[in-house]
Amino acid sequence: MQLPDESQLYTYADYCGWGDEERWELIDGIPFAMAPAPSTAHQSISSVLHGKLFAFLEGKPCKVFHAPFDVRLNSAGEDDTVVQPDIVVVCDTSKLDEKGCNGAPDMVIEILSPSTAKKDRVTKFNKYQQAGVREYWLVDPDSKTLSTHVLTDGGYITRAYGEEDSAYVSVLKGCEISMPDIFAE
Repeated sequence: MQLPDESQLYTYADYCGWGDEERWELIDGIPFAMAPAPSTAHQSISSVLHGKLFAFLEGKPCKVFHAPFDVRLNSAGEDDTVVQPDIVVVCDTSKLDEKGCNGAPDMVIEILSPSTAKKDRVTKFNKYQQAGVREYWLVDPDSKTLSTHVLTDGGYITRAYGEEDSAYVSVLKGCEISMPDIFAE
């Protein structure tokens, strides 16, 4: 198995042949090596968020998944983008297959780390907006803040939350997440 050359463009078919030794994302055909194991704070936040969403969605049609979970954003076009967000909520289960999610999920959560923050805030922000991800959350463990981005008329409307606030999940009516729960030490 040959690992990708980060100076070439690839497709999802190429990505599938890279094996499981290393984790990669593919954005507009460009391969990005995934960072090493996340910090304890990152994993704690991920666990709390996944647990709260899982409990809220019990018995409902939407499903929540955590990384590693492939999301192929360009289901109807170029098959050159596959990402592995920290947490994904999918309400249209016809998008789910044995390989992950084919198309835009309803919600994506990325937990920032120093090595991925720029990609999450800029590159993925633009890709998620373009693909039609209805809600995108960026959680910053260092500043203990959350920014939510809700798709409205093709663009994201952003709100910011501090460590004492609560945030509503706009795509999941009645779902509220308490920031003190997320950032509890």
